[in-house]
Amino acid sequence: MKTLFAAAAAVALIAGAGAASAQDFQPKEKGTWMVNVRATSVAPDESAAIETAAGAATGLSAAVSNDTIPSLGIVYFITDKLAIDVTLGTSKHEIDAVGAGPAVRVHETWLLPPVVALQYHPLPAARVSPYVGAGVNYMLFYNGSDKNGFNVDLDNGFGLALQAGVDVAIKGPWSVNLDAKKVFFDTDADINNGALKSDVQLDPWVISLGLGRKF
Repeated sequence: MKTLFAAAAAVALIAGAGAASAQDFQPKEKGTWMVNVRATSVAPDESAAIETAAGAATGLSAAVSNDTIPSLGIVYFITDKLAIDVTLGTSKHEIDAVGAGPAVRVHETWLLPPVVALQYHPLPAARVSPYVGAGVNYMLFYNGSDKNGFNVDLDNGFGLALQAGVDVAIKGPWSVNLDAKKVFFDTDADINNGALKSDVQLDPWVISLGLGRKF
């Protein structure tokens, strides 16, 4: 994630320098569509103690891997400053049981976490146009694969999302987009048909950098 932030800062500076010498750019306004194609880091910030069915501590916890994926953001401006944003992408994550000994892989799963947010753009006509947003997401686990004799069942469900980002206009309809989301989501994990359980607070950071176009 540090590498992605560094790359984002460098690209934003370059884009900003290029924008300063550009002769024209298309501002955001009511009725505008924006499509952002991005590279996205999905980094769970999990808290997930593994317990017995009776609630006794096992000394183990669940660790969930990060993933970097392509993603798509679609934004529609309902006013000059208010927009609806839909973020689409799918990521793959490994789940390990970790404790005093070596980590043990228990499950791999694909995750479809679409986010729908209402955004506020205070400076829609500026070359450097920041925004904030808030919305909901739905976590859908699919194509799961159990590992090392374990059986893991994860619950799908809704979560909340906060968002902040910036669009740096380059020329015409083109812009560089940097976007950060914090998604708040809990899932119940049943392991070995309920013999073990975990209340997994995934709470991922979703950090994106990409190129946008207005229509």
